[in-house]
Order: sequence, then structure tokens, then C-alpha cells
Amino acid sequence: MEETDREAVATAVQRVAGMLQRPDQLDKVEQYRRREARKKASVEARLKAAIQSQLDGVRTGLSQLHNALNDVKDIQRSLADVNKDWRQSINTIENLKDVKDAVVQHSQLAAAVENLKNIFSVPEIVRETQDLIDQGQLLQAHRKLMDLERSRDDLMYEQYRMDSKNTRDMNLIDSYFGDMQKLSDELAKQLWMVIQRAFVTVRRDPTLLVSVVRLIDREEKIDRRMLDRKKQTGFIPPGRPKKWKEKMFSVLDRTVTTRIEGTQADTRESDKMWLVRHLEIIRKYVLDDLLVAKNLLDQCFPPHYEIFKNLLSMYHQALSTRMQDLASEDLEANEIVSLLTWVLNTYNSEEMMGNPELAPEVDVNSLEPLLSQDVVDDLLNTYMSTLTTNIIGWLRKALETDKKDWLKETEPESDQDGYYQTTLPAIVFQMFEQNLQVATQISEDLKIKVLHLCLQQMSSFLIRYKDEAHLYKEEHLRNRQYHPCYVHYMVAIINNCQTFKESIVSLKKKYLTPMLEDIMASSHACIYAVLDDVAKEGCSSLLDEVFMDLEPHLNELMTRKWLAGSNAVDTICVTVEDYFHDFARIKKPYKKKMTIECHRRVVVEYIKAIMSKRITFKNGEERREGADRMNREAEQFRFLFKKLAAGSGEDTEGLCSVIEGIAEVFKLTDPSLLYLEVSTLVSKHPDIRDDHIAALLTMRGDASREMKQTIIETLDKGPGQLNPNYVPIFKEITVPTLSVPKLLK
Repeated sequence: MEETDREAVATAVQRVAGMLQRPDQLDKVEQYRRREARKKASVEARLKAAIQSQLDGVRTGLSQLHNALNDVKDIQRSLADVNKDWRQSINTIENLKDVKDAVVQHSQLAAAVENLKNIFSVPEIVRETQDLIDQGQLLQAHRKLMDLERSRDDLMYEQYRMDSKNTRDMNLIDSYFGDMQKLSDELAKQLWMVIQRAFVTVRRDPTLLVSVVRLIDREEKIDRRMLDRKKQTGFIPPGRPKKWKEKMFSVLDRTVTTRIEGTQADTRESDKMWLVRHLEIIRKYVLDDLLVAKNLLDQCFPPHYEIFKNLLSMYHQALSTRMQDLASEDLEANEIVSLLTWVLNTYNSEEMMGNPELAPEVDVNSLEPLLSQDVVDDLLNTYMSTLTTNIIGWLRKALETDKKDWLKETEPESDQDGYYQTTLPAIVFQMFEQNLQVATQISEDLKIKVLHLCLQQMSSFLIRYKDEAHLYKEEHLRNRQYHPCYVHYMVAIINNCQTFKESIVSLKKKYLTPMLEDIMASSHACIYAVLDDVAKEGCSSLLDEVFMDLEPHLNELMTRKWLAGSNAVDTICVTVEDYFHDFARIKKPYKKKMTIECHRRVVVEYIKAIMSKRITFKNGEERREGADRMNREAEQFRFLFKKLAAGSGEDTEGLCSVIEGIAEVFKLTDPSLLYLEVSTLVSKHPDIRDDHIAALLTMRGDASREMKQTIIETLDKGPGQLNPNYVPIFKEITVPTLSVPKLLK
């Protein structure tokens, strides 16, 4: 206490020192004293109030504890009295067992009395109920059936309470109400018949369907009530739970399955389009049924039945099963396409599950696939295998048909530009186009595979096409009278190559992205190479035909007859021009290549005639006449091929200048300048060999053996400068088999 007083004094001194730090504050001492006095009085008042409150609380607590003690004592006395009374009444309770039995018996009798009317009238009620069922008055029939069941169940329950092991009495009651189970089954049959026709009934008589659903829902509630009583008492009446709701969905499921399976009206034997018709009927039925389920059926069932959701699941499962059954059959290629198109595209499209009227209840993205990926892959593999076989067969048949056209005595048809053609490219690419359009309907991946397959088979087909064109040529050469339109059909074969190229480019642009087109470009290059080979061989065959007709006239060149004024070159030019009248039906660029090749071969044959040593000029006059004639004929060739190559950009000067260069060698009058003239010719045409030079000098007729030897040896020592753009022409010209020494003589 003293310590507290000291702390209080120290605190007070400290506060006073804080208030009186300046002299002018001494005037306010009285003011400070009154303020501190008020604070002290306030603190004391609060302290007194707090202490008083605490004292009141303690007083109240003590009073309550005292009362609680008295109550506990009273309870102890009461418990003692109860215990005493209980011990005294044990014998009395045992004496009340008879009363208890009487109460149970009274309860049973009360139940019997309550159901007495139904018990005695069971046969009559059964007949009435059966009549109501037959009349289609299902609600009234069900009400009477429930009365019968309630009477039976109450009696059996009371019997169960009295003696649960007495099965004889239980069986007696059950057998007395035995016809009731038959009524229940008969009523159920009527309900299931209505449920089976639910999609029709909901349109014609929705009230009937609603009544059936109400009956089923009532039975569901009774089932739940009986199951709850079983948990409490262990008793459940015979035939419960009926599970009519579960059976209703089972009936709907069978109905949906039967409806899907029953849409197949035709077989492959009776109709090639049986599967297309079958799938289209399924699509219409399913879409109509789901729209009815959403707009009408959903209103006839309680929300917790989720009838539309359950029907959607049933239809999806039934369709999946049906599609798997169809996939397991031995389907043809077009049937596989129809099935996969329907499964992968039509099913989720707006024509079916994606229909706007089914949204938002149906989300196509959440639907499981109708066929597993393994089944789809198997179908695609089967389709690709069948398609490969079919394409090979179609191409073979198309080629056989085209070969028959080659033997016709009438010209082939022309396109809009007047170029000869056959129907082969159109048939082939129409077939490719049809299969690609079909594949596109299924998937992008299948489209690429089919395009690759088509081009792959095209490559093999073109090799056969090339072989057949070659055989056609060989057969014609054995008997040129056998194929009257050989030239025209060979022109058509050449043009077909260009059409094939254009069609391939068109297919690639239509069905390939630029990136895929670049990736597959290398694999398609071989097709173009084969086409070029076919066209090249065709052009060569036509030129062979030309030069077979030119052969007699070519043999007249560089002979005495030629020197005397033969019209061989005139005939050659007329013949070539006549042939090229038909060759005008050849498409570019093959016509251009053919014109160039014909020009080259004419010049080569002309030079071969020079090298063949058919004539040796006797004097300068003959050399001059021969040289002049060669120049004139070179100009004739130049004019001819310039005319034939009009608009193609072909250089018609270079080849004919070879003839003119040789003519200059013959025209030279001073033999001492021969070396310079020959060297000029050699410099322009570095592929000239020694035997060529020897043959030229021999034909001049005035060059001695020593001069020939000197010119050849000198030219051999000279450096040869090759022009990278030079096209060899002497390389394929052979001199008749005489040794160089003999030529030099």
C-alpha cells in the first residue's frame, strides 16, 4: 500500500511539474486545481459504480447457486420416489401383457374391419378393374388397383407385425389377392403400348400420354414409400418395387432401337442405293422424333425425368450400334463412302443433330463418335484398297476403249480449238474428280490420300499408255494400209499428253494447298516426264511417217539426176507442208518441238546425202551449179520452216546455214583457199569429223590426196573452241563405210 502511495505521489509531482513549467502558469494554479478535482471526482464515481456492479453480480450469483442446490435436493428426492414406485410396479407391467396382445389384435381387427368391404368384394373389384383396363380408362383402373393393393398390404403388414414367421397366413392373404397381380401386369402392358407409340400419341392424344406418365409416377412414389417402410420394419409387399419408371425407359429404348433398325426397306440386291436410302430415312426419323421429344414430349413428363436428354442418349446409342452393324458388313466402296460421310459429317450437321431447333439442348461437340476411330480407320483402309483396285480396272478399261478408237476409219474428234483428241483424258479425270469430290465429303486427310493414289496410278497407267502407243506404231509400220487414220490418232495421243498435264495441274490447284502442292511436286515430276516421253515418241513416230514418204526423194539428192534439175526438194517441201497441215492439230508446245525436229531431220538427211558420195563433181562448172542449187534448196527449206514455225519463235536460220556453208566449200574456185573455207565451216560446226571433211573434199572432185591429208592434219592441230549454245548436227551423220585413206584417194 505504501508503495502504491509513493507511486501515486511521484506521478502527481510529475504532473504538477509538467503544468507549472513557466512563471505565467502560476496564475492558473487555482484553475488547474479545480480541473484535477473534477477529474478525481469523476474517476471515483466510475470506480464506485464498477464496484457496486460487481457486488450486485456476486449477490445474484450466490442467490442462484442457493436455488440450484435446493432444486438438486428436490430432484434427488423425486428420483428416489420414482425408483421406489418402479420397483413396486414391475409385477403390474407383467400383468399388462394380455392387454398388449389385445391392443395388437384390436389393431389387426381394425385393419380388417376397415378393409372388410374390399376383402369381400375383391372378385367384383377385379372384374371392374379389368373392364376399365379393356375400355382404356387407365386412371380409374389404377385407382381401384391401388385400393386392392392397399387392402392386401395392410392385412399382410398387420400379420407381419403379429407373427413375421407365419408364412402360411401371409401366403393365404397373397393367394386371395392373386388376381390383383395379373391386373397389375395387364395394366402395365397397356402402359407400355402407349409408351411405345409415344411419338404418335403425343400428337394425337397427349392427354392419354400424360395419364400414363401420372400412373408411372404414382407407382414410383409408392415404391419409395414401401422401401422406406422396409428400412423401418423389414416388411415389403409382394411385387414391390415395381420399378415402372425404369421399365418405361427400357421400353422407350427398345422402341428407339426397333425404329432405327426398321428403317432399312431395301437390300443391295434390290436397290444399289439401299444404304443411301436407309441412312436418309434414319436421318429424317431421328430428327423428327427429337424435335417432337423437345417440343411435345418434354411437356408431358415431369422435369426430373429428363425425357429429352434420355431419348437423345438412346437415339445416339442406337445409332452407334446400327452404324457398327453396317460397318461390319461387306460394304462396297461407294457404300463405305456413304456410311462415313453420314457418320462423320451428316450426323453433326444442321441436317441432323446440329439443327438449330434442337439447340441448346443438343451440343454436337459433346456427342461421342458414332464409330470408334479404329472402325473408321478399318473402313478407310478397305475403301482405299477397293478404290485402288477399281481405279486400276477403270484405267485399264478406259485404255482398251481408247485403243479401239485408234483403229477407226474416221478422224478423232476435235476440241473447241480444233485440236485432235480422244475421250481418254476426260474419262480418266472425270473418274478422278468424282472420287476426290467423294473423299472431300469425308475428310481432308482422305482427300489427300485419294489424290495421291490417283496420281500414283496415273503414273503406272501412263507407262502402259506409252507401251500401247509404241505397239500401235509398230503395228502400223508392219502394214501402213491397216490404219487409215494413224496420223490423226497419233496427233490425238500427243495432244492427250498436254491435256493430262493441264488436268493434273487443275486437280492439284483445286484439291491441294500451296504448301502440300510444293511437298508433292517432286513426286509428280515423274508423271510429267513420262508424258513428255509419250509425246516425244509420238512426234518421232509421225516424223518417221513423214520421212518414209520422203525417202525416195531424199535418195535423189546429190545424184546426177538432182544436178540435172530434179524437183526432189520441191516434192520434199510439198510433202512436209502437207503433213504439217495435219500436224497443225497438235497442241503447243509439242507442235513447236516437232517443227524444230522436222527441220533438223530434213537438214540432217540433206547433209547425209552430201556425205553419201553419190556424186563427184567433174569440173568447176558442176561445182558451181551444185553449190547454187544447194543454196536455193537451203532457202526453200528456210522459207518452208519459217512458214511452219510462224508465231512459235523458232530460229530457222541456223540449220539451213549449214547447207550454205557446205555450198561455199563446193563453190570455191581456188583450191588453195580450200583450207580457209573448210576451217571456217569447222569453226562454226566443231562436231565435224575427219571423215566428214574427207567426204566433202571427195565430192568436190578436184582435191588431191595430199591436199586432203594436209587440210585434215592441219585442222586436227587447231584448237577447237566450243560454243556452249551450239547444237551438234554432224554428230549423228555417218559416212558410208570407207576408210579415210580410201576417201583420200
